[in-house]
Amino acid sequence: MRLEQLQAFLAVVETGNFQQAAQKCGVSQSTISRQVQSLEATVGISLFHRQGNAKLTLGGDRLLPHAKRICQIWATAEQELTDLSAGKQTELCVAGIPSACAYQLPPILQEFAKAYPNVQLRVTTLGSDRALKVLKDGLIDIAIVMNNPFLTASSEMVVERLYEEKIQLLLPAKHPLNKKEVLTWRDLDNCPQAVFKDGYGLQRLVQDQFNRQGICLNAALELNSLEAFRGVVKQGSLVALLPETFLVELNHDPDLVVRSLNEPSLTREIVLVTTSDRIKIPPIQYFCKLAGRMIQQEVPMLNAL
Repeated sequence: MRLEQLQAFLAVVETGNFQQAAQKCGVSQSTISRQVQSLEATVGISLFHRQGNAKLTLGGDRLLPHAKRICQIWATAEQELTDLSAGKQTELCVAGIPSACAYQLPPILQEFAKAYPNVQLRVTTLGSDRALKVLKDGLIDIAIVMNNPFLTASSEMVVERLYEEKIQLLLPAKHPLNKKEVLTWRDLDNCPQAVFKDGYGLQRLVQDQFNRQGICLNAALELNSLEAFRGVVKQGSLVALLPETFLVELNHDPDLVVRSLNEPSLTREIVLVTTSDRIKIPPIQYFCKLAGRMIQQEVPMLNAL
């Protein structure tokens, strides 16, 4: 059973005869007749009485509501795909790591809303690995995450580098480590730390660095909120390795100190990821270009502070 057979069947029902149905569809009468005959052969029953006007048989009457529903579903799907290609998307879903959602995304969302006021934005804070998974599952349109080539190295993924940032140490002002003029990775051996939960790219990055240095990461507390790190470290016993874009505003907090570690320095690369089919959709394409432009302009200014 083919769609054009059902469309020919409905045209005959609506017009009452094969000739007018052919005119309605813009084809020859023989084409309409052939489509209906093929449909009848498929279902194994006559659909019309052919004396005088084409009247439905009992079988045709039973088929009619189903044919209407099938053709309406197709028409709706066709319209939605046309709207999608034209940029008439109803919503755009973005997932980002905590620092991106807190600092980089708000001005981008504001600018995007001006250009596409009818597109509803949905933003979720997720760890990098989780964000990339839901992107692959089709639950979001764009992920702003720490780069993980193992999860982004496929032909369907479109990856744009946004910026690179240092990972620095946040510690209480009265912490013993703050008395040292130079801090090294060896100073953090078995030092109690607050770390991101498993599934966050930064947690994996820090653990890999400790492994390379041959020292022990003492993960005393797991968190998933940047603000939670601020509060916990202020208590005085834990330190945390965090991205510099978050730590910039803490430089003026008298209870906290931001320190760099001696070589080798630890950095992470932040990327925007979408898929090859989504990047063709005008609102998504615009968001990606806007994010790339605004973030690359903003991050150098933050680093200069």
